[in-house]
Amino acid sequence: MISTLDKKVILVVEDERALSDAIKAKLTKTGFDVVTARAVTQALQYLVEGVAIDAIWLDHYLLGKENGLDLIAQVKEDGSKWKNVPIFVVSNTVSPEKVQSYLRLGANKYYTKSNFKLEEIINDICATLKGICHKD
Repeated sequence: MISTLDKKVILVVEDERALSDAIKAKLTKTGFDVVTARAVTQALQYLVEGVAIDAIWLDHYLLGKENGLDLIAQVKEDGSKWKNVPIFVVSNTVSPEKVQSYLRLGANKYYTKSNFKLEEIINDICATLKGICHKD
């Protein structure tokens, strides 16, 4: 099957290298280009440098002092040229307060890692980007 994603770029912001590698492999197999970051500063650097990011896969816990809430607040702030980039939060943090904070700040969807398969999240990203993804 040919992808109509036109090589959409997903920024995966995840501190666990093994998990980041698995997410990247699955997204790449699905037809996306992927860049990865393990900290807020690294993720913002991609955006500032002009990497055309079509969607963000975001974990709550990241390397450094800042977490996923800090990143989404900066990406979605008024006047930000990235505020329309869809953000999918995929985290182990499940407190209702944190979930609501992400959604209030503009996350498209919040997933608890233990409750969703990679394929389900990737299908939602494909639907949001209106692309047809490769299927295994």
